[in-house]
Amino acid sequence: MTPADAGAVQSAAAYLAQRAVRDLGLGRDAAAVAAVLAVAGLCLAAVPLVPAAAGYMERKLAADVQQRIGPNRAGFLPFGLMQVLADLLKTLQKEDLIPDGADRFLFRAAPYLCLTGAFASVAVIPWFRGGAPARLDIGLYYVLAVSSLMAVGVALAGWASNSKWTLLGGIRSAGQMISYEIPLALAVAAVALHAGSLDLGTLTEQQLGGWNLFSLDNPFAALSFPIFWIAALAECNRTPFDLPEAESELVAGYFTEYSGMRFALFAMAEYLEMFVTCSVAAVLYLGGYLLPMEAHLGWMQGLPAAARNGLHAAALLGKVWFLMAVMIWIRW
Repeated sequence: MTPADAGAVQSAAAYLAQRAVRDLGLGRDAAAVAAVLAVAGLCLAAVPLVPAAAGYMERKLAADVQQRIGPNRAGFLPFGLMQVLADLLKTLQKEDLIPDGADRFLFRAAPYLCLTGAFASVAVIPWFRGGAPARLDIGLYYVLAVSSLMAVGVALAGWASNSKWTLLGGIRSAGQMISYEIPLALAVAAVALHAGSLDLGTLTEQQLGGWNLFSLDNPFAALSFPIFWIAALAECNRTPFDLPEAESELVAGYFTEYSGMRFALFAMAEYLEMFVTCSVAAVLYLGGYLLPMEAHLGWMQGLPAAARNGLHAAALLGKVWFLMAVMIWIRW
């Protein structure tokens, strides 16, 4: 499959809509609505697993780096796997406090706005050929635009809390995130201009003969990766760009006044932002769902479509979780 043919690949929602029209006899409009709802529901069910797995991985990697055991006693499952469930139950039981004088509407809306920006970015990530929930010709631009909602939510959280500490933390955090969006956009432009497309599926298929990170045809792609990675660390508020935590002030920055599940939503949004950022890095520089030099792997074409799609999805997940592990390792 060539990059020119990649444009013919449909999205998962479009495929389901066609099947609904053909097999169930639905009208086109009803089939389209049903397909979008089905794909959105599947994403809504799967996406919360990402922060849970990332939180567990951070605890375990931090323990390994510091020569500790980490969570190992919660529940009846081995390796402390039920620690995530214990954290969820503990968070749900905590009281939801809103400071006096706070803007109650914006205070409540800020964590959901952060989570919405990260969640909406997942919609265009291609997991295999035709495996993106929604395929957009401007998918890369869409991710950069929608993920910037995180900065808006952070600024609103600081403003709405009616505290000078949270206001300063919100302004500082939003300023950092907005500032590093500029080098991030310039870095991805080096890849997009060479491929001649902003569609993440086309950007993936363009690497059939070799990943952009090791490409000799476009050396600027490899040179842009360190810039992308540094800016991505800042976008995700990871060390050494963890100014939002404001440890020197003995407060938690923009989310100082948050408690209970609203506080957990900020953590979920941060881990989900890491997942999206690492997914974009894998698509742009590491071939996305493609195996190394897949154009020369003849046995891949002989696999059944389901097996090939499953292998592609596993390959992308492996790359994404590896990059997330590197992010976590840098912190600890």
